[in-house]
Amino acid sequence: MIKRTLDVSTGPSYLSLDDDQLVIVRGKGDERQEVARTPCEDVGVLMVDHPAVTVTQGLLARLMHFGAVVVICGPNHQPAGVLLPADANELTGRRTRLQARARLPLRKRLWKQVVRRKIALQALNVHPDHVVHRQLKQLTREVKSDDRTNCEGRAAAYYFPAVFGGMFRRDPEGLPPNNLLNYGYAVMRAGVARAIVGAGLCPALGLHHVHRNNAFALADDLMEVCRPLVDAAVIRIIENGGSGFVDRDAKRELLGLLTVEVQVGQQRGPLMVQFARVVASLVRCYEGAADRMMLPVYPLRAD
Repeated sequence: MIKRTLDVSTGPSYLSLDDDQLVIVRGKGDERQEVARTPCEDVGVLMVDHPAVTVTQGLLARLMHFGAVVVICGPNHQPAGVLLPADANELTGRRTRLQARARLPLRKRLWKQVVRRKIALQALNVHPDHVVHRQLKQLTREVKSDDRTNCEGRAAAYYFPAVFGGMFRRDPEGLPPNNLLNYGYAVMRAGVARAIVGAGLCPALGLHHVHRNNAFALADDLMEVCRPLVDAAVIRIIENGGSGFVDRDAKRELLGLLTVEVQVGQQRGPLMVQFARVVASLVRCYEGAADRMMLPVYPLRAD
């Protein structure tokens, strides 16, 4: 079943639980009116993006029971925090220990695979006749174990000016469309983190990203191959005359990426569902049953 992604950005709103359903009530006092109901088991991601939204503890607990992710946005409309399920399944302890024992050479090989796929997908966002397209194709062949020659960074230096204009620099605190990229990347991070926890792995134990304050290092690793999909969506938003702000239309486009059909291995399906297959392939690598992950393939601009 395809899980739903809900965005609550209109307030004042009151989100509560009734008969295992998420109930949204809008307005104040006598003007309060129920506007929507959704079964909690159907919710994959809930984005809360308004300071006047109230969410009950009972609803949050039930969403966690069904494996949903709740993303809280700050005043800048960028995600400020993520709430993930903590219910352990029978595999959690064993798989977390397995993950912690993963040897460095394996993690380096897997990171090489992630970087190669990311750069190859970035190339698809650049016209085949553009010199940067050829540069990116060349860089995919130069990626070493653990990307020790920093092909990922070199690719970014070519790629972002090519797709967003020669003066553009990727900076999370920078001018638009950085804000749109931030939002889209955060959506991907939440979706990947949900799959990681659901597989009994620890999102803090990454392949490459390491920081004592990063509780989602593994999510940051695995979402790298999805960044070009976000980039393509932001390009479409700009080309279609978007405002440059994270408005309702932009959110609809970026949240909708979780339902885009992608291929992982021999199977096709919505990205939110396929995240689970990516993580399952990583578990097999940790177990020694495989030496490569299955990473998503999806259509982009230059296909």
